Order: sequence, then C-alpha cells, then structure tokens
Amino acid sequence: MKQNPIRTFAFFTTCVFVVLAVFRFNFYRVQSLRPELSHDSYNQIDLASLKNSKIKRTTELGKAVPETKPQKTNLDVLLNDPTLAAQYHLANIHAQKAWKHHRALGSRNVKVCVIDTGVDVNHPDLKANLWVNPGETGKDKFGKDKATNQVDDDLDGCVDDVHGCNLITGTGDITDHHGHGTHVAGIIGATGDHGLGVVGVSPRVTLIIAKYYDPYSPSANNLMNTVKSIRYCVSKNADIINYSGGGLEPSPQERAAIALARKKGILFVAAAGNEQSDSDYRHYYPADYGLDNIISVTAYDRNDNVLPSSNYGSRTVDIAAPGKNILSTLPGGQYGYLTGTSQATAVVTGVAALIKSQYPDFDATRLIRHLTETGDLDPMRLAGKTRYEKRLNAYRALSILGAGESVTGTVANNAENLNPSQFALTHNASPDVSLVEFNSDLRNFLRARAHKGISPALHTE
Repeated sequence: MKQNPIRTFAFFTTCVFVVLAVFRFNFYRVQSLRPELSHDSYNQIDLASLKNSKIKRTTELGKAVPETKPQKTNLDVLLNDPTLAAQYHLANIHAQKAWKHHRALGSRNVKVCVIDTGVDVNHPDLKANLWVNPGETGKDKFGKDKATNQVDDDLDGCVDDVHGCNLITGTGDITDHHGHGTHVAGIIGATGDHGLGVVGVSPRVTLIIAKYYDPYSPSANNLMNTVKSIRYCVSKNADIINYSGGGLEPSPQERAAIALARKKGILFVAAAGNEQSDSDYRHYYPADYGLDNIISVTAYDRNDNVLPSSNYGSRTVDIAAPGKNILSTLPGGQYGYLTGTSQATAVVTGVAALIKSQYPDFDATRLIRHLTETGDLDPMRLAGKTRYEKRLNAYRALSILGAGESVTGTVANNAENLNPSQFALTHNASPDVSLVEFNSDLRNFLRARAHKGISPALHTE
C-alpha cells in the first residue's frame, strides 16, 4: 500500500519531539542530582521562593529525657549525716528513729521564739530556718529597703526587725556576741542535710529571735528585757517560746507576760536552772511560776544521770533531757559544745516543735501532757528529780497519743484514773511500740520498786 507522505512526516515529527522531550527531562534530572553543576544564583532564587510558599511542614519532636541518677531526699541525707555520731543527744531521744518512721522533720509553719543572746544570722546551718518579718521586707513608700531603712515599718516597737528583735536596743541587730543563743538555736533547728555541721532536733522550723542579753551591754536590765522579749514573741504569734535564763526571785511582770502567752496557747519551755538545788524548796523562775503552759526541764548526761549542777524537784521539774556536752552551732559559722539545762531545754523545744508539726491543733497544755506522758519512765535515776520520772523520747512522742486519748484525738474525761502506761498508737506508729517500749517502762518500774525494797507485785499504793 502506498504511504501518505503527509502522515509519514507527521509521525516523524512526533517521534523527534518525544525524543527531544525525553532528553530535556533527563538533562534537568541530572542537573538536580548534581547540585555542584548548578549556579549559586539558582539556589538562592529557589530558597527565596519558599518565603511565599503556602506549603506547610510539620515535624513531631519527641521530648528528650536526660539520664538521671536517683536523688537523695533531705531525710536520706540527714539520716546519713556523718556528724550525727557526735550528737549523742539525738540518739538518746531517738530522734533519727522519729524522723525515719514518721517521715517527720518538722515544719516551717511552726514558729519557735528563742529568747537568748541573739544568733548568727549568716550561719549555714541556721539561716534557712530564720523567720522573715513580712512587715520589714520589701520597699517603703520612698523606695527604700524596709530591712535597712532605720524605720519601724510594722509599728511593733522594733526597728528593722527582719529576723527578730534586740530588746536591749529596740532594733533588728540580733548579733550574738556571746554564743549561747546561737548554740540553743542550733539544737532546736539546725538545718543539717549538707554533710557538714550539725542537725537540729526539728530540722524544719521557723526561728524567731528575741535578744534579751548582751555581754557588751552590762547596764542592761535583763529582767525588763526578758519581759519585753516574751511579749514580743506573743505579738509575733509564736507557737513555742524557748527561754533558758532565770533567777531565784519571782517577778509579777514576768509572770503576767507568760500568762499572756498562755491565753494564746503558747508553750513556754523553761530551764530548771543550774543552781545545784532542789527547786521544790528553792524556787527558780520563770520555770516555777506554776502556770500550766510552762514545762520545766532538767539535764542529764550520756549515762542518763541528772547533772550535779542541774536543779531538780519532784513537784516543780517536769521532764529530763540530754544537756551534757551538746554539740551545736556557734557564731562565725562555727560549732562547739556547751553543757547545762539551757541545752536540755532546747532539746525539749525541738521535740515539741516536731509534735506541733504533726498535731497543729495541740495547745501548750496538750503539748506538755504529751511530752511528759510519752517519755521513758526512769524512776531509778529520776525519783525525786522530776515530777513524772520521765526522760524525753521523740519517737514515742510522735508514735503515741496520750493516756485516755484515741487515735482520732478524743480525750477521755476520766483519764486521770487510767494506767499511765496505757496509750493509743498513732497511724504511723510501728506495731511493736506498745509491746517493746512500754515493757521497758514496766521493767524500770519494777527495778525501782525492788531497789526500794518494795515487793514487785503490782498493787495500788
């Protein structure tokens, strides 16, 4: 058949066009695969065109999780603090056991007012627990720092009392020129947990400082400043007042100030004194005012024997606590040992702060009742020395509710007729506490009776 020349030309032209198209496509494909053959201007133009592109790109980014090592809690650090071995008083009152079993280190909601010689406000074991007065912090109306503007911004009678007041000068300069106040403050609430220094009985607490004595001010009236200090503590709504001073003469003004604290439910922890005498016959004040918000504390040594220098009294002294060679904080970021009922008083205050952190509704009388009822009965050493013949025990204080008191907090009206060794366990108490701890009390009681020549049979005397 004869071919049509026009159709043959058209077919040939089409084939040439297809070949050229394929060649052109492959040429640009090769160019795209070899960017080094492209001009920089081409790339710049191409990237610039993306600025106006409406095409979106999203990338799901996973959250990076860094490798972490288990972190020790404050409690873990405290329990393994190497300095604890030097603080025998903590082991003596079973403080570590109380911290561990109850996960209780105290609370900064509990305010303890320390009436003493001041404090080292920069001490590494104390500064974190020092009270901060909200009325003396921030800026005044002139833009000045209230902490240093030399003005009584909160109108409490003390100028710039950021961490407490120097009642001798009426200022916030609570520098400790003696060391006693810093030492007492550390026993109560040294923070510890950094592997250095010391640990307080209540490592978490708020310390309000009321300075009533300074060896650099020999003309100061210590009694007057004590009264002002007590009233200052009351005005700051302290939960507990720690006072390690005293004297042999009573003061109506001092008693009235403590009675004012009593109306607010404030516990007043007072040293029994270091007069080497029986306070039942030779009273020591303010410990012996007879107010039911005062707990009087005497001191004993490593062997649980009352110190020869400590006052005692079967009617006037309530409880005994460690007070011989107690290691604590000192001015200048230092540490050292002191002895006396002052130190024993601070130990009791620390335990009271722990209890208050667990039972915020406890007022002074309930705190005293709790401290004295849950102590270790030791009539062998404390007969004639204290009213209840008890040594302080922090663990039992947190484990056990008082005689006649249920776990829910209900108090029986006839508690005075109950056996003093009958208590209720708290929710966190170990199951063996009623068997082991109280059997120890019973053994001590029977030993004391045998020592006195009394039949070991239990009967009502």
